[in-house]
Amino acid sequence: MTVDIPLVNGTSQCTVTAYSQKSYEASVEFYSQFLQLEKDTSDARSTTLRNSGVSLQILLQEDSTKQAESEARFKELTSELRTSDWRSLVSGSLVFKATDVTQCKAALDAQFDNIQAYPTDLFPMELYAVDPVGNVVGVTKTKNAVSTMPTAPPASKGTFTSTVPSSAQSSVELSVDNDKFIGTDASVTAGPTADAPGQKAVAVMTSGGDAPGMNPNVRAIVRTAIAKGCRAYVVMEGYEGLVRGGPEYIKQFSWEDVRGWSSEGGTNIGTARCMEFRERAGRLLGALHLIEAGVDALIVCGGDGSLTGADLFRSEWPSLLQELKDTSKISSEQFTRYQHLNICGTVGSIDNDMSTTDATIGAYSSLDRICRAIDYIEATANSHSRAFVVEVMGRNCGWLALMAGIATSADYILIPEKPSSSREWQDQMCDIVTKHRSRGKRTTIVIVAEGAIANDLTPISPKDVHKVLCDRLKLDTRVTTLGHVQRGGTAVAFDRILATLQGVEAVNAVLESSPDTPSPLIAINENKITRKSLVDSVRLTKSVAEAIHAKDFKKAMSLRDTEFVEHLNNFMAVNSADHNPPKLPQDKRLKIAIVNVGAPAGGTNSAVYSMATYCMSQGHRPYAIYNGWSGLARHESVRSLDWKAMLGWQSRGGSEIGTNRCTPEEADIGMVAYYFQKYKFDGLIIVGGFEAFVSLHQLERARDNYPAFRIPMVLIPSTLSNNVPGTEYSLGTDTALNALMDYCDIIKQSAASTRGRAFVVDVQGGNSGFLATNAALAVGAQVSYVPEEGISLDQLSQDIETLAESFETAQGRGRNGKLILKSKNASKVFTPEVLAEVITSEAKGAFNAKSAEPGHVQQGGLPSPIDRTRATRLAIKAVGFIEDHQEAICSARADDEEFDPDDSEISATAAVLGIKGSNVAFSSIRQLYDFETEIAKRMPKVIHWESTRAIADSLVGRKKVDAK
Repeated sequence: MTVDIPLVNGTSQCTVTAYSQKSYEASVEFYSQFLQLEKDTSDARSTTLRNSGVSLQILLQEDSTKQAESEARFKELTSELRTSDWRSLVSGSLVFKATDVTQCKAALDAQFDNIQAYPTDLFPMELYAVDPVGNVVGVTKTKNAVSTMPTAPPASKGTFTSTVPSSAQSSVELSVDNDKFIGTDASVTAGPTADAPGQKAVAVMTSGGDAPGMNPNVRAIVRTAIAKGCRAYVVMEGYEGLVRGGPEYIKQFSWEDVRGWSSEGGTNIGTARCMEFRERAGRLLGALHLIEAGVDALIVCGGDGSLTGADLFRSEWPSLLQELKDTSKISSEQFTRYQHLNICGTVGSIDNDMSTTDATIGAYSSLDRICRAIDYIEATANSHSRAFVVEVMGRNCGWLALMAGIATSADYILIPEKPSSSREWQDQMCDIVTKHRSRGKRTTIVIVAEGAIANDLTPISPKDVHKVLCDRLKLDTRVTTLGHVQRGGTAVAFDRILATLQGVEAVNAVLESSPDTPSPLIAINENKITRKSLVDSVRLTKSVAEAIHAKDFKKAMSLRDTEFVEHLNNFMAVNSADHNPPKLPQDKRLKIAIVNVGAPAGGTNSAVYSMATYCMSQGHRPYAIYNGWSGLARHESVRSLDWKAMLGWQSRGGSEIGTNRCTPEEADIGMVAYYFQKYKFDGLIIVGGFEAFVSLHQLERARDNYPAFRIPMVLIPSTLSNNVPGTEYSLGTDTALNALMDYCDIIKQSAASTRGRAFVVDVQGGNSGFLATNAALAVGAQVSYVPEEGISLDQLSQDIETLAESFETAQGRGRNGKLILKSKNASKVFTPEVLAEVITSEAKGAFNAKSAEPGHVQQGGLPSPIDRTRATRLAIKAVGFIEDHQEAICSARADDEEFDPDDSEISATAAVLGIKGSNVAFSSIRQLYDFETEIAKRMPKVIHWESTRAIADSLVGRKKVDAK
């Protein structure tokens, strides 16, 4: 019979081959009943069954040998009916989407008893049977659980439907030959080996050492490829899987197969070292297996060794293809179809040793583990006045040791890029530790990279450092080797976001690449995702190791990114503080003040500590204005900063010098000017959020009336809202994202434990949706509402329908808790509690929602390593700004007639220090305030995270309703 909505749908053209007249007739009867298909054409050797969405052809090819194999297969499977899951016994199965599984079961029950139903016989969601030829055939009610085409995300527009399945075209042949079976199981979507016309296939693999963030990277690549109309594949076990090939190692993935991967550490698709791939014969097999799977492009997430192999693979591809054709391993059609293989690299490495990129996937997660461990060690070291030697990873790169040294105020670090003779490093270390101890420091932390060497290439081990500290300084010393703790665990927010954005860009890169395009490597420079030449990046990376082994340490350092050199110089300057003679002559030494304005944010104390210690090393005198402008105006709260009093500030949250939201005009700008004049400040650094931005504007505009403000002034943005104009990054945002991410991971786990549960999480951020948008990207939230968009009733209705569809799709699977993130100012009417009630009511029993409010937990506890190290970097740049602009404004301080506040050179001395794209830039406060700021909304006019928001929505298949 023909119906408007067919019982089964999804695979539109299938061929089943029978090898005897008896099995041929039985197969026709079986498929007619099971799938309720109608005879279209029939003769002695061929029968076509169809409905409006499916066409199934049954062929008769008499062959006694294959018939015997078929009968043996049928007997083996039916004998395991009550003891084994058939899906685990076969290499593949054919599965259709059914509108009514129970109806399919009733059709078979009368004549066939070889049926397996899941989860129960009474209420089946999936049904499997063995046809007379010995094939496992199934129908499923679970949306997209198994499909013969990649599962697409919901369309960006349109109405919600959940009953009629897709009828995407595909062609599949089932026969007793196992090589022609479609690889499927309960969780991995199978796909046809034949290509849909014009459809590309993108594969992803992880290789080398695992790194936190690889799973989010794979998730982003798979879902972006599907969203762009491609088939998505994963190569299991790295290059090992490429060499072995077959459906066990090269699997087609669906949208649902990577659900929940954002919050999982390691790599779920596996990684392995593969010696065979280093030989041409292994790469030849890899090429053959990719062609057999129909793969057009390969994205490799790994370190320099893995990416070197990938680029070699691409360069050899034409000759590998020719050899496969000459040996008849591939057909002429395949030779023509797969003339070119596009390859792209994303760097997954905890060492952060890849040139041309500021950060590699997993590096900041590893650094987070190290800093947490050292923070804990510092506590016990302080109790016993001990020294600790901490060994961290980094065979040819000292990035982890260097950044950990900055983030934890370590006394000394040993890295491979800057070795010295055995006598020199021992003397230097002992000198610094002695000076620190003599000034009252009770703890000593020395960080050793595993690749640390002396300049004669002699390795420096933690035991060597331990011996020196014990023998020469008589310190009670312990050694801690962190080992693989640095590599494990889930990724921090930065790595989840970095891996996701790079995954999206990697798919764009391979789809846009031509045969003449060099293989790209996806990098990040400051705050911008960029494409670099893969081969050049790998070459530069290997050159560093070669220079070190050749004892050309100057060249090795020059080959490192400028940011690495900058961080090293910063560490040495901050570490010396006032313990060594000042670098600047007396006439260049300045009085520089620092003040915190606004709510506390992670990294604020790090900025104060770094500014003060760097000033001391230069010869400047650092002052702190305690408790903001009101503290200054009311209590003259100015104190010079002392090194010993600041011990431990680098790793503390909050604000040690106090902060509030009061602006100079609110506090009494005249009194503020009086104290500036009294203390003769030569420069001012403000650390804070939008109130700090307004404060800098008020001080700059008051210069005409108050000569005391005619000094260089710079703002370091510090707010979890990240709403300060002139920057795409503010101190505290990374700490807040980590705190919110951890909270959401726990809430999501709770939601997953309760069937059909979603949580509405209240997110801070004022009128800025930055925190909610990036948190949604990091945790895979299904929906996020931000002030920039608000909450329309149409969008809310659409989101509820999409959530219901998502829960239906997830039935029977784990990781099915859902999150809805709502910025506090996204709606004054829809509070989290009201929103949860509305969603629960409108869901009509499909699921329910609860509210969750993390509150000030989002301000974080201990600042993250990113906020600590960036605070140090920005604070030192701010001091440099004050040094560089003394001459420009010095003559204007006392001469009112000569002073012109509108002069561009003068106005440039009051600036916001921010990160814009791939640059660190100083922007005039006058330009920003007058032309680039929505004052009433406390927001910049340009929303720099808008593209990130679009990606966050697309990766969860959120349907957006056009604003009317």
